[in-house]
Amino acid sequence: VRWVPDVRVAHEGQIDKEARVIEVIEAYRRNGHLMADTDPLEFKVRSHPDLDIVRHGLSLWDLDRTFPVGGFAGERTMPLREILGVLRNSYCRTVGVEYMHITDPGERRWLQQRIEVKHDQPTNEQQKYILGRLNAAEAFETFLQTKYVGQKRFSLEGGETTIPLIDEICEAAAEAGLDEVTMGMAHRGRLNVLANIVGKSYSQIFREFEGNIDPRTVQGSGDVKYHLGAEGEFVAGSGDTIKVSVAANPSHLEAVDPVVEGIARAKQDVLNRGAEYPVLPLLVHGDAAFAGQGVVAETLNLSQLRGYRTGGTIHVVVNNQVGFTTSPTSSRSSLYATDVARMVQAPIFHVNGDDPEACIRVARLAFEYRQAFNTDVVIDLVCYRRRGHNEGDDPSYTQPLMYDLIEQKRSVRKLYTESLVGRGDITLEEAEQVLRDYQQQLERVFKEVRDAANIPSTWTTVPDYPAKRHEDFTTAITPEAMKRISDVHVNVPEGFTVHPKVLPQLQRRAAAITDGPIDWGTGEILAFGSLLMEGRPVRLAGQDTRRGTFVQRFATIIDRHNANEWTPLSTLSEEQASFHAYDSLLSEYAALGFEYGYSVARPDALVCWEAQFGDFVNGAQTVIDEFITSSEQKWRQRSGVVLLLPHGYEGQGPDHSSARIERFLAMAADEAFVVAQPSTPASHFHLLRRHALGDDHRPLIVFTPKSMLKRKDAASQPADFTQGSFQPVAGDTTAEPDKVRKVLLCSGRITWDLVVQRAKREAQDTAIVRVERLYPRPIEELKAELGRYPNLDEIRWVQDEPGNMGPAPHFRLNVFPELPVPVMVLARPESSSPSVGNHKRHVEEQAELIDRAFA
Repeated sequence: VRWVPDVRVAHEGQIDKEARVIEVIEAYRRNGHLMADTDPLEFKVRSHPDLDIVRHGLSLWDLDRTFPVGGFAGERTMPLREILGVLRNSYCRTVGVEYMHITDPGERRWLQQRIEVKHDQPTNEQQKYILGRLNAAEAFETFLQTKYVGQKRFSLEGGETTIPLIDEICEAAAEAGLDEVTMGMAHRGRLNVLANIVGKSYSQIFREFEGNIDPRTVQGSGDVKYHLGAEGEFVAGSGDTIKVSVAANPSHLEAVDPVVEGIARAKQDVLNRGAEYPVLPLLVHGDAAFAGQGVVAETLNLSQLRGYRTGGTIHVVVNNQVGFTTSPTSSRSSLYATDVARMVQAPIFHVNGDDPEACIRVARLAFEYRQAFNTDVVIDLVCYRRRGHNEGDDPSYTQPLMYDLIEQKRSVRKLYTESLVGRGDITLEEAEQVLRDYQQQLERVFKEVRDAANIPSTWTTVPDYPAKRHEDFTTAITPEAMKRISDVHVNVPEGFTVHPKVLPQLQRRAAAITDGPIDWGTGEILAFGSLLMEGRPVRLAGQDTRRGTFVQRFATIIDRHNANEWTPLSTLSEEQASFHAYDSLLSEYAALGFEYGYSVARPDALVCWEAQFGDFVNGAQTVIDEFITSSEQKWRQRSGVVLLLPHGYEGQGPDHSSARIERFLAMAADEAFVVAQPSTPASHFHLLRRHALGDDHRPLIVFTPKSMLKRKDAASQPADFTQGSFQPVAGDTTAEPDKVRKVLLCSGRITWDLVVQRAKREAQDTAIVRVERLYPRPIEELKAELGRYPNLDEIRWVQDEPGNMGPAPHFRLNVFPELPVPVMVLARPESSSPSVGNHKRHVEEQAELIDRAFA
């Protein structure tokens, strides 16, 4: 009997094998990075079950069989042996790539076409340039280590490849015609970057080590050298140039991330070149900080939001494989320090820092990806830290095995030099001569510094941001301007359907602007609109800020039927400045950091950030402490950001009452910022306009109301906007001075409770004086107002907050002793919680407080 093979079974076996080969290709694309040789400290033979062909139903007998591959590596068919060779070269050498988490097939295909190819070796000139950059990086660190033993400098030793990698990104940006690279980075390597990327003079860096800074060139308290930033011009090896800056940054690790994004967005808005995104944000992180600091995730979450988009940020993680003294096993739960970036589908390149050519290739690819897709990309530069967290620390106490390996390690410069010499690309004498020349140059500059230690330097410690425009101004506006702002709120675009509950509010707003009374939201809209018509841009961002948490603003209207948007203040005139109102992500830290950075780089704009409730500003305390409060003192970095913090005691409990006035006043010094609590819409209006148009460019903290937003006795009239100005102290216009024996000093919401009670009690001997500006302290204004009352014999300060909170503690020390009559403080009992949580108890406390005010 003749045997006839089953053709169907044979075909099924062939199809099964072809499918298995595709599975292998996909497995390498997804998990090849797990076998990549990315650790410069020790080589480990790595394996992973998903990358074993046996697990995919293939065997050694299939290696020389040819399979269809559907365009893989540019081929239609390939032997399995060659397929595996391409996969291992692409994904398992000194670069490991994570990108299969990206959902867009076009982006994945774009990356595959550039990864799954044979990479050209750099030309001889390129190799020499890379070596020159490594020479510069290592020589700089070696020189400082020799001359300034034990001084903190947070050296880049072990991670010197950072310099040629950043160099390549800047060169690519220059070639692409971008306007600027704006950088943020922590301490490690900052001095090296300033010297070898930004172009800060060595003599100035050495002056800072010597302590020979001319006091005349320092304003404020200053800061340590490794916190400082700078601005310069990067000159690429090709001769192309581009502006490059490094933002000043405190020791709070990743705090600079959202600040740099805000700076970049502001500069892009000024250039106004749309989707070109001509400013490249480049953030340099440490591995422990990138994994451990929540603001990193917040900043990544900004990247694709309309109000915060900057066209993609390149993140470089200088991965020392250790924190201060802490191993990765104790500092993160994720496999990689960079895993948080997967949340925004950023491609992640893990690259061995001892392979400079691979690092350069990855840097170029990362830049091209950013340009192509305008999204974030991450380079995980795996290296090591030759010394401790600072140069006076011994890391072997906690990492003895790691530092046994590091002590035996030759530097990346030496390894790369040996590689080039071994390949016959350069001679050893050529390489050593380059290093000797560089060291001689540093020695010469060092001598110059010693010989001319007292010569002032023109170098600044922060980038040179624009100055605020100065001009004569008045905060009052014309009736015609008010009429125009009124009109745009009822001039509904054709075909636009306003929500039936919103339309009456817009109509009431328009009528109130011309006829009164004007509530808080409308007064604020008048401030914004008038500034826009005077050529001042306005940016407003915060949680639910377009509508307003308390349904008070309606800066942007949403179409009831199709969700289209209409922003009335963007239709004032053809010549008006831009108005941007954004609902932010549910963040305080990164969101406020972004607005701070924006206001630094765009001082002519009114930049406002609003907290959903003032209490939530707690989440941004790092930005307040490190930037808003003291950056001018530390770095001469000026910001005009406005914080709008809803504050007021209405019985809503401890988390919806207090924006912590006492904290801002405790930090207030040097007139670094303004703290205000206006009590009327007109006062808020004049305050905002004065802030935007005045000479001072400093932060403004405004404690805004909640229940007072619609309160009729707190409303203003149209005449209050066409005349007058902001008054730090608002006097009592209803009391008869000769009859007054008692003055109630107050601020904010409680004013109107006191006014109501005074009327009920017919207390004609009592005047109510409002403190509208809490800092700078309005001592002279208070004295002038109190001087109007010749028979005054009693002053009472009345506040909603507990006695250990609110303005009282600060005013007790700094204001009340200056007044002509002793001041009695009336407040809720001292408390560790901002307010009680029980509404009934709140009402009882409030009634008792008001009774005591008039007792």
